[in-house]
Amino acid sequence: MSDGPLDQRYRINKALMRRAFDRAAHSYEDHAPLQKEVAQRMVQRLDLVKLNPRRVLDIGSATGRSTRMLAQRYPFAQVTALDLSLGMLRLARRATPMMDKWFMRRTTFTCADAEALPFATGSMELVFSNLTLQWCGEPERVLSEMRRVLAPGGLLMFSSFGPDTLKELRESFARADGFVHVHAFMDMHDLGDALLRVRFTNPVMDMEQFTLTYPDVDKLMRDLKALGAHNVSAGRAHGLTGKTRMQNMRAAYETWRRNGVLPASYEVVYGHAWAPEGELQKAHEGTVKIPLSSLRGRKNP
Repeated sequence: MSDGPLDQRYRINKALMRRAFDRAAHSYEDHAPLQKEVAQRMVQRLDLVKLNPRRVLDIGSATGRSTRMLAQRYPFAQVTALDLSLGMLRLARRATPMMDKWFMRRTTFTCADAEALPFATGSMELVFSNLTLQWCGEPERVLSEMRRVLAPGGLLMFSSFGPDTLKELRESFARADGFVHVHAFMDMHDLGDALLRVRFTNPVMDMEQFTLTYPDVDKLMRDLKALGAHNVSAGRAHGLTGKTRMQNMRAAYETWRRNGVLPASYEVVYGHAWAPEGELQKAHEGTVKIPLSSLRGRKNP
């Protein structure tokens, strides 16, 4: 997917997406091995940076697994879990009684859209987002919001799916009909360019390929549904996919079979970047925030 105008066929219906994730909240954990693995790898990557944040924002927190890992990693930080799905957040909130009371005091849960974060400019020191950006209708707008809420010198760390994700399913459906069945995903280089456009500094991007295997394509589609990963794009078929088209899709997917199993490819893009230090930050109210560090050492005339 390029960084040009969004193909309207791939525009996401957020109301449908929210309902899909609400319904999937109770099945999500049992069908999310890749999401868990990527979250763990992202947290491990924090070992490579010198950071001791007091305020952490987990965007797209789902059932709260990454939120709990961040709270354990930064025991003196206030951690906020944010998700568009109230069902996911309720499940994450119910999981917290198993944690100690200290964790409870330091964790808050916010239901909101990542494209309009309900936080003050410069209020976070770490923004963490695991496999969420691809569900946002305007990824660059989300990156801009992440940039806005980060304090000078704050860190953004995120992962997202790249264009090769579910390529087998996309190509198999393309042989069956002309509708959109798999979402578009931004290329690693386009994401890096978008970070620079919204004024992040020192962006670092890299990518990993994962392959999950299935006995048949129906099991793959059931797993996607259990994750809440429904097709909610504008270009989807607005009715049931016919029996003949489904048979054609299954037959096309069978050409990918190797060693008795069908592959499902996932391209995971990782990125991190910093909010620039020492610059004036304009808040929405029209005020200007100046970092205290920029005032130190000044003498009165």
